[in-house]
Formats: sequence, structure tokens, C-alpha cells
Amino acid sequence: MRRREVITLFASAAAWTAAARAQTAEKIPRIGILDLAPTNAEPGLRQGLRELGYIEGQNIIIEARHADGRQKRLPELAAELLRLKMDVITSATIQAIQAVRRADAAIPIIMTNISDPIGRGLADSLRHPGGNTTGVTMLSTDAAAKRLALLKEAFPALNRVAVMAYRRHPPTELLFKESAAAAKALELELELLEVELDAIEQAFPIILRGNAGALIVQQATALNPLRQRIAELAIEHRLPTMHEVRPFVEVGGLMAYGPSPLERGHRSAAYVDKILKGARPGDLPIEQATRFHLIINLRTAKALGLEIPPTFLARADEVIE
Repeated sequence: MRRREVITLFASAAAWTAAARAQTAEKIPRIGILDLAPTNAEPGLRQGLRELGYIEGQNIIIEARHADGRQKRLPELAAELLRLKMDVITSATIQAIQAVRRADAAIPIIMTNISDPIGRGLADSLRHPGGNTTGVTMLSTDAAAKRLALLKEAFPALNRVAVMAYRRHPPTELLFKESAAAAKALELELELLEVELDAIEQAFPIILRGNAGALIVQQATALNPLRQRIAELAIEHRLPTMHEVRPFVEVGGLMAYGPSPLERGHRSAAYVDKILKGARPGDLPIEQATRFHLIINLRTAKALGLEIPPTFLARADEVIE
């Protein structure tokens, strides 16, 4: 074989290898993550995908986009993910899901931590979602009532509780209705205070004027960046707080009772896997949280000058000391 023929053969082989690699790369599934801000569901999703055999950069590509709390950026970021040819998009934010659906009504969407998917028009029912959206919901009206019962158990003299909710959070009315029914049975007065993100500071004097002895903070993704400040203000005003998720307790909230966002994100990975293998989102039932955790921050209790009954502490799934 002449030298020129050898060179041509090697060049052809190199070109074929490059083409094969490019073809393989095109087949790697692409997963988009779109949220107002980073959530604990995201690391849970990534962990779940690893356990299912998906290795980022090898057999899966993950593109995460966060709007830094600015809702107006969501349509732009949704469009960016769609230009990158995502196979499925995941989100823990109702506004992000709506932005994706407006941009593309067909792309599969997995909810990692959404409240009231039926009420917001994301699904026909939990068993048969229909459309292009399925996943995990965190909505539990039973848990809303249980938070009040736990506060009353921890502080038997409690007679009035304030509920702080983000004004634009869709499930507020449903959750407050359930809480109000539970409050009546517990002989507690309940006051709802809906706030904008820039009015958190002003909310606390109003709560104190209402003589509330404790504060329940309804979970909303938009409040996540403010959790440190909410904890500081509650301690400053000597208000014990009850939350839905652990991150608020980590930074100084007193207690949380609810499902774990990390676990819900982890469960969402199974939905991604099924869709990548050909399942249709509308055929996959939406999963509700079944495990709930009670977390107590003893450092915050001491800062508030409160003593948590030992029997109550013994029931906690986690105590932060």
C-alpha cells in the first residue's frame, strides 16, 4: 500500500470516528431545570438520576437555569432551554412550568415540588394528569392542620396564631381554609397575613399588634431567598415559627413539619427515567407526599427563651442543636 493510500485510509477512519462520536453525543438525553431560585429538590433530582445510572456529561446532560427570584426572567430562560433541545424540563416553581407550557405545549415537564397542580390547570387529576405535565406534588391539607396541632402541643397556652403567606401563592386559600377548620377544633384564633416580597419587614409589627403567639410561614419558592431574614425577624420579635421545609429551620426557624424537598426531587428522577424510555407524562400518575418530618431547632428555642417539652422533642425526626 502506497503512503498516500495509508494517509487517506487514516483520514477516513478519523472522520468516521468523529462522525460517530457526534452522532452518539446527539443521542445523549438533555434535562432542563428551571426555577425562580435554587431549591432542595434539585440536588435530590440529581442524586436520583445518578442512582438510576445517569452520569452527567457521559449519558445525560443537565442544564439548570434560575431566575434569581425575578419572575419576569422565566419566559426568557424557558426559551433558552427549548433552544438547547431539552428532552424534558423539571421545575419546583409553578410560574416556571407555566412559562415552559406557554413556549411549548408538548415538551414533557416534571414537577418536583408543586402545590395544587389540578387547581392551577397543570393536570386533569392526580391519577390521570393528561397533557404534558406530571411529577410530585407537595400539597397536603392534612399537614397544614397538623402544623397547628403541633404548635398547640408544644405550647399549650397558645391561643392565637398568625399565618404568613406570599400574596401570589395559589394554594394559600385552600391551605388556610383547612388550617381554620383545625384551629376551631383546637380553640385557636387564626389570622392570615398575605405579603409581598418587599413587605416582609412590615409584616411583623402587624402580627404583634394582633397578639399572635406563634407564626406559621406557608411555603412558597419565592420566599426561599428571604428565609434567613424571616428567621431573624421572628427571633427579634420573639415569635416561635412553624415552617413546611427544613431549610427555613436550618437558618433559625423554630420548627418544620412536612415532606422533604430533597426526597421529592429524588422521586422525580423516576419520572424523568420513564419519560426518557418512552412514557407519556399524561399517563403517569402524580405522586403525593407520604412521609412527613418534624424538625426542631433547639438553638432557636434557647434564643427565644422557650423550653420545648421533652416528650415533644422525643417525637422529632431531627433536632438541630
